[in-house]
Amino acid sequence: MHLVLEYTLADDYLERRDAVREEHLAMLREAHDRGELLLAGALPDPFDRALLVWTAPREVVERFAAADPYVTRGVVTGWTIRTWNVVVG
Repeated sequence: MHLVLEYTLADDYLERRDAVREEHLAMLREAHDRGELLLAGALPDPFDRALLVWTAPREVVERFAAADPYVTRGVVTGWTIRTWNVVVG
């Protein structure tokens, strides 16, 4: 099973992310190293959303989002978790 964590990014995301980006990236790398997170990145043109693809249980994804400095510092203004019904790959 895969889960997709979708972030809604603040209008001034590009300006605000630098202050907490290294901490955010460290959390992503740790989750990836544990085998929980497969892919993560922002969608450009415009930078208004980011997608994080997980193989971890929902509770793990929820804890990640709640602790992510992008969320706690307002770089992300909202988030959702959805099951992704992968049919190829």
